[in-house]
Amino acid sequence: MNIEVKMAVHAWANSLGDLVPVLKGIDTTTRMSDIRDAYAHMLAQNPAPAGVRFETVDMGGVPGTLVTPDIIKTDAVLMYIHGGAYIVGRPDGYHGIGGNYANRLGARVYMPDYRLAPEHRFPASINDTLRAYEWLLEQNVPARRIAFAGESAGGAMVVSVMVAAKSQGLALPAVGSSISPWANLEHTGASMSNREGLDPLNAKPVLDILARAFLGDTLANHPLASPVFADVTGLPPILVQIGENELMLSDAMRLATHLADNRVRVNLEVWPAMFHAWHFYATRLPEAQQAMESSVRFIEAGLADADRSQAACT
Repeated sequence: MNIEVKMAVHAWANSLGDLVPVLKGIDTTTRMSDIRDAYAHMLAQNPAPAGVRFETVDMGGVPGTLVTPDIIKTDAVLMYIHGGAYIVGRPDGYHGIGGNYANRLGARVYMPDYRLAPEHRFPASINDTLRAYEWLLEQNVPARRIAFAGESAGGAMVVSVMVAAKSQGLALPAVGSSISPWANLEHTGASMSNREGLDPLNAKPVLDILARAFLGDTLANHPLASPVFADVTGLPPILVQIGENELMLSDAMRLATHLADNRVRVNLEVWPAMFHAWHFYATRLPEAQQAMESSVRFIEAGLADADRSQAACT
C-alpha cells in the first residue's frame, strides 16, 4: 500500500471513529449531518472517472443517483448499494466506484440513497433498497438484466435484499457482487480478534457500537441484518471478495460457505494483504483495479448466464 492510499485509509478510519462519541452520547454538539457530510467529502476524494454523468432519480419514493456512461454497451442495469455501517454514506460520495462500474460494464448504475441509522434503524435500509429494486422491475427492467453490487454494509445487503425480495415473491436479479461484506453483526469470526491491528480501517469495539446503533433492540443474528443466518436457497450466483487483513474475513468466508451449502453458486476471493473495501482506490492501487475487473467479469458472466437460461426456457 503506497503512502497516498495509507493516508486516505487513515482518514477513512478517523471518520468512522468520529461516530463513536456521538452515538454514545458523549459528544452532544456534533451533528450527525456534519459527520455524514464529512464522510461523503472524504470518499469523494476518489473522483468520478471521465465519461460518465450523474443525475438524481426517484426510485419509487427512495431517492437515488443514476450513473450513465457515455458509451452504453448493454441494456443491463447494476444497482450499487453503498456501505457506511448503515449510519453514514450516500451516493454523492460514491461517484468514483459507481462511475467505474458504469464505464467498465457499459451499463447504467443506480445507487439508492436509503435511510440511515440511528434515526432510521433496522430494517429501514433494507426496506428502502428493496423498494428501489421493486421500482426497477416496475420500469420494465427484467430481473435477469439486473445485477447487485455493494461494499461493507452494502455488501451484506447484496444478499439480504435478495433474501427479502425472495420472501416477497419477487423475481431475483441475475447476479450479485459482494465486496467486504459486513455479514455477521454478532462479530464472532476468528478474524475479529486475530486481524486486530492488521486491519487499518476497522476495530471490533467500534464495529460493536456501530452495529448496536443500527440494530436498536433487534438481535444481531436477525437473518436480514446478518445474512450468514438467512435462508439463501434459490439465490443467484454471488461473488464474495474480501481482503486477507480484514476483521470481517472469517465472517465473509462463513457467508460464502453458507451460500455454497445451500446450493448457491458462489465464488470466494481472498485478496492477499488487502484491507476493507480496497476497491475505492482503483486509480491508485493495482489490486483495487484487478478486483474491480474480477467483479465486472463475474457480473457480466452472470448476466449472460441468465440470458441463456431465459432463452432455453422459451
